[in-house]
Amino acid sequence: MPYPSSLHQETALLQAVSQGDERAFTVLYNHYHQRLGVHIYGITKSAELAEEVVHDVFLKIWLNREMLADIENFPVYLYVVSKNAALNCLKKTAREQTKTTDLDTALDYLQITETAEDDYRYLLIDEAIDRLPPQQRQVYLLSRHERLTYAEVALQMGLSKETVKKYLQIATEFISTYIRKRLIISILTAIQIYF
Repeated sequence: MPYPSSLHQETALLQAVSQGDERAFTVLYNHYHQRLGVHIYGITKSAELAEEVVHDVFLKIWLNREMLADIENFPVYLYVVSKNAALNCLKKTAREQTKTTDLDTALDYLQITETAEDDYRYLLIDEAIDRLPPQQRQVYLLSRHERLTYAEVALQMGLSKETVKKYLQIATEFISTYIRKRLIISILTAIQIYF
């Protein structure tokens, strides 16, 4: 079947496609797909999206081929359908990009929040250590920061190993309790601000 060069030929072609003639559909596709691609590219500014939309449009035409017999001006119909398809494709792409951006923003926020929480905990640990009695503070710092053994701390400070062990236990309990209390106060303050 030749390309439609007249309105009569196009009407006959559409009639054939509407009845399921695949060769007629191929002629219709070959006649319009390139011009349609240029038209859609003008809307999407993307060769990939334009190609996707052209295929979608022709797939819809084939799936709804029975309607073709009633269409009086196929080029106008084709351009309207393709324009709507291109705009829908752009909206979908924009939504997907927004979701990706929202996810990235949420992950960035979580990372910042976690970093801020870690920084706050370290700050509380430092505050708690500063509030320890001098000997307990020194035992804690030598053991936890300098990584000295009980025996090495005892030797350096002139204390027994048992005293070092006891000081370390008391200091650790104090620091844990201090941090817990401060975190609870922070949470309660945040809740009051929020509500």
